[in-house]
Amino acid sequence: MQPGLPPRENNCMLRIFEIKLPLDHKNDCLPNAIAKALHVPLREIISWEIRRQAVDARKKSSIRLIYTVDATVSNERKLPGEKRGCRIIQSPDEAYHPVKPGKELLKGRPVIVGSGPAGLFAGLILAQAGYRPIILEQGKAVEERCRDVERFWQDGVLDENSNAQFGEGGAGTFSDGKLTTLINDTRCRKILDELVMAGAPEGILTSGKPHIGSDRLRLVVRGLRETIKLLGGDVRFLNRATGLRLRDAAVAGLEINWSDILECQVVVFAVGHSARDTFGMLHENGVVMAAKPFSIGVRIEHPQRLLNECRFGIFAGHERLGAADYKMAYHAPGGRSAYTFCMCPGGAVIAASSHRGGVVTNGMSLAARNGANGNAALLVNVGPEDFGDSHPLAGFAFQNRWENAAFLAGGQSYKAPAQLLVDFLASRPTQKFGEVAPTYRPGVVPANLDACLPRYVCDTLRLALPAFARQTPGFDLPEAVLTGVETRSSCPVRILRGENFQSSLGGLYPAGEGAGYAGGIMSASLDGIRVAEALIARFACP
Repeated sequence: MQPGLPPRENNCMLRIFEIKLPLDHKNDCLPNAIAKALHVPLREIISWEIRRQAVDARKKSSIRLIYTVDATVSNERKLPGEKRGCRIIQSPDEAYHPVKPGKELLKGRPVIVGSGPAGLFAGLILAQAGYRPIILEQGKAVEERCRDVERFWQDGVLDENSNAQFGEGGAGTFSDGKLTTLINDTRCRKILDELVMAGAPEGILTSGKPHIGSDRLRLVVRGLRETIKLLGGDVRFLNRATGLRLRDAAVAGLEINWSDILECQVVVFAVGHSARDTFGMLHENGVVMAAKPFSIGVRIEHPQRLLNECRFGIFAGHERLGAADYKMAYHAPGGRSAYTFCMCPGGAVIAASSHRGGVVTNGMSLAARNGANGNAALLVNVGPEDFGDSHPLAGFAFQNRWENAAFLAGGQSYKAPAQLLVDFLASRPTQKFGEVAPTYRPGVVPANLDACLPRYVCDTLRLALPAFARQTPGFDLPEAVLTGVETRSSCPVRILRGENFQSSLGGLYPAGEGAGYAGGIMSASLDGIRVAEALIARFACP
């Protein structure tokens, strides 16, 4: 926030979009550009604040920064509706407004199963409203979880309860911490504000493509946990929900670790996309769910230097640009699509297995994004018609089939099968790697990825790669590395819920990515908030 004149009674708060400045502009250029856009003298700008900063790199010879700014201006009568290409509106109210509690008295404390983004934000909202939630997590606290994951990456020793999928923070803890979303909801600002208060960098409030980085994200997760506990909530680790206690087709309690019973009237299931045993338990108890489409494929790695030069040209390496990313899609003849997903600039391909005998890959970047390689998922859509079974949980068996095939192709030691792009296009096994050093730990085995992906997925990727190279020159680098397999892009099942956010069982509220209602940290956090609000709107605090 930049100060100007003292406040006046006729001050006007405005939001100005599309202020465009050169990449190397000086700090005093922005307030002058604001005044010019509003057609007022600089002295009449009382204060201003950047709401968003993005990069326009469409012309590599003239890269610009694009700002959205809130400005408080005196003398409202002088303000135009639009000037010099800048759209100007009254600044919207983006404050978070808590839901008014309902009148039905809640019996006992609300319970949340899962401590990923949906579970943590459902818990935070309930805690802030005084409901003292209990969060159950089958994995470990993030500090212990990080040690278990590092041991797996180093030595190939897998803990099925504490890994890149299970544990505090959910699967997103071992990712890039990307917070980009197209969702236009004031709750998104609430999420960002809470993340900053929990330890995230303030830059996420204004960045056009905000990210936290996995190294910082684990600290933020711990900060959210401590806030929930300070507000009266309880977070219990190594507590797996293994059964339901029902009364009159509604939840009456949870079985924990096959023995203990926790009585409750409402429970939020925010279990993430990999909790296969939990989904099986819910299905056995009559919770209605349906198979849904998702995507599978590989991780592709390029030198980050090549990607930077491709997008930014002579400005590659500029301190205001950082590491370049990309996002592409290709629609193949016959209806399938290939696309890049979860691009991690300057990052690494990681081992994300959660069950014995299966290899799963994902991508991760640290906050600095300064690794030698950039990687992204390279995926093809699949649907229930591909699963070979009409059972609602058939998608899990489909995932398992290809994860097990990758385990075999990698030598049955959690090393991953990997292939040079040039060899993949020619359908021949790779013998050795070249310019691009694979980053996956505990290591890769040169292989032919046709052995661990459906034929139609490989065929679609072979059509897509040349198309992607036309969009991003150099993407078809012969020595780029493909590592398999990526199967956890999203959950292959959706727990059906009504407009009141309840499932077919009363008091059971599905939430987040695992339930089929989100696809990333921001959307999962948002869904957790909405579910918490539904509980608050119905129940009075116990």
